[in-house]
Amino acid sequence: MVASDKSNDCRKLGPEQQEEVRRRVVVVIQEGMPALEAARVFHVAPRSVFNWLAHYRNGGWGALKTAVRAGRPRKLDGRKVKWIYNTVTTKNPLQLKFRFALWTREMVRALIKSRYGIRLSVSSVGRLLRQLGLSVQRPLWRAWQQDPEAVKKWKNKEFPKIRRNAKRLSAKVYFQDESGLRSDFHAGTTWAKRGTTPIVPATGARFSLNMISTVSPRGELRFMVTERRLNAGLFCEFLDRLMYNEDGHVFLIIDGHPAHKAKLVRRHLEKYEGRLRLYFLPPYSPELNPDEYVWGWVKTHRLGRQVYSSKLEMRALVTGALRSLQRQADTIIAFFRAPDLRYITM
Repeated sequence: MVASDKSNDCRKLGPEQQEEVRRRVVVVIQEGMPALEAARVFHVAPRSVFNWLAHYRNGGWGALKTAVRAGRPRKLDGRKVKWIYNTVTTKNPLQLKFRFALWTREMVRALIKSRYGIRLSVSSVGRLLRQLGLSVQRPLWRAWQQDPEAVKKWKNKEFPKIRRNAKRLSAKVYFQDESGLRSDFHAGTTWAKRGTTPIVPATGARFSLNMISTVSPRGELRFMVTERRLNAGLFCEFLDRLMYNEDGHVFLIIDGHPAHKAKLVRRHLEKYEGRLRLYFLPPYSPELNPDEYVWGWVKTHRLGRQVYSSKLEMRALVTGALRSLQRQADTIIAFFRAPDLRYITM
């Protein structure tokens, strides 16, 4: 853990202590702490942090010593390093007229050449990014149509209101979603001889199944496997299964699929006399629905490694996987701990 004293001014420290501060700042940034956060923790100016990173890049740890620094002229000084860091961490490449939305070393290399006229090798750019505490990450994709204000309102106002009403009525709260699975879906890796791509025999026939499920923060899972396409009639059938032997209130949170908003569904809800209520998530916001993790678990961790010889076998494996997850309440509860879903249990 990094410790610092607000009363300490780095400029008042002795040479050895100053060198230690510089070294520790560079270390924590390379371990993943954002540069501005490191500046705040160690009570130094952000400009100094990027200057130290530039010196380190040019001459290693020795370049951080309190002395006149010799060596070849720096291609990238602290100001340029700061610009590169801010651009990569806050900008989408599409905003800078690149064709793709994900940063690569080649794109950063082109960016540096365009901005400063400095030519760096791809490997040198990779070292620079690592020295800035950056690493290759698998991004989370978000629909550009998503309204951030609607998401904020859902998290801060709408769902807390739903939660209060559920508590008042002792209602169960479920999140629902649908997904499909095709026979040609595969996931996972396998060991094989280096340079030789392994081949796994599988059926060339294509068939699919659809799945509907709900999860609750208490670790409950209800599901339905079907060959039918989702429509209002099928959704009503699932609602009846959800309410089977249910005497209390149920709040079901769903997305805005047309089948969920059909007149048939609204008429069907009347039979439950207000005990079953539907609430709609903001548009284009699947990350707010914990039921999405059911499909990730079922498809990627279980069924993606399976080979099916027939639709009947596929249905048996799908049903078995969902029943297995149904018995793992702790796993389902863990879905709700994802960063985007913490609003549910706050």
